[in-house]
Amino acid sequence: MSPNLLEIPSHAAPAAPATRPLVDSFARTIDYIRLSVTDRCDFRCVYCMSENMNFLPRADLLTLEELERLSAAFVARGVRKIRLTGGEPLVRRNVMELFRGLSRLFDRGLQELTLTTNGSQLARYAAQLADCGVRRVNVSLDTLDAEKFRALTRWGDIAQVLKGVDAALEAGLKVKLNCVALKGGNEGEFLPLVEWAHGRGMDVSFIEAMPLGEDAAYNIESLLPLDAVAAALAERLTLTPSTHVSGGPARYFDVAETGGRVGFITPLSQHFCDSCNRVRVTCTGTLYTCLGQEDQTDLRGPLRASKDDSALHAALDDAMRRKPRGHDFLAQWSGALAPSARHMSTTGG
Repeated sequence: MSPNLLEIPSHAAPAAPATRPLVDSFARTIDYIRLSVTDRCDFRCVYCMSENMNFLPRADLLTLEELERLSAAFVARGVRKIRLTGGEPLVRRNVMELFRGLSRLFDRGLQELTLTTNGSQLARYAAQLADCGVRRVNVSLDTLDAEKFRALTRWGDIAQVLKGVDAALEAGLKVKLNCVALKGGNEGEFLPLVEWAHGRGMDVSFIEAMPLGEDAAYNIESLLPLDAVAAALAERLTLTPSTHVSGGPARYFDVAETGGRVGFITPLSQHFCDSCNRVRVTCTGTLYTCLGQEDQTDLRGPLRASKDDSALHAALDDAMRRKPRGHDFLAQWSGALAPSARHMSTTGG
């Protein structure tokens, strides 16, 4: 196993869109937004939110119409990929109306509409998502062990999630599993998860826990650098760097024994900030240009102040000028900086 298995490769910058693109002060083109539609969730994953959450008043959330208008403004600026997040996006009331509205953006330049979900509602919505042009989904699944799953999610029912995965596959959706690697939490689960997923045609991405929210201390204590995960997998599997890219931060490897792929998302041990192509918008319309920084831009105000989008685009331009070079997760993990008090679910997955 090469010690540089997870070394970050360089990627060519995407071609500039015909419209005025969103470009930050480090010449990075933003063509991907992660848009939260709710801070609510029917699980309470230990690395994401506290068990007794105080959720936002519904009046603070952007309406479905505002979410669609905001998405259209981003697409007009060259965004080609929209991922809906939460909380759990599929618990938002009438969320399929938003998916149907966003599907109309394919005619304006949008290339991909997708979501990250805990899978609990997929059995209900998978076919409708496919009808709206969703072609792939990410499902968060950290273990196949029902008892460990209940412990990690606090409230989750793995049978419900697996039923949702089945429904997504039956609807023709490409499913990728996201697994947060947790020291002392699911260390023995990685190989079985990969073998099970690849046996059903699903890729798996492993993610390092990030120091966010009230449970930041747990995440710091549970940090498992992914080079250790890659090394453990490589004892049984042959991992070869893949040419596959998904538009996000994962670096993929082909697995010779299974024919599938594994991805590694390493915000702490080997950050990928230099090639960052994305921003996050919360369900209240707050834009974060970096998950690990507190700088924010209010988009709800410009949205509600006028039907004209000029002030909204000015706010986006200002945010691009302030987008930082990178995050401070490593300093927060080491104790040099205090962890962020903002829950992962607040920013959107």
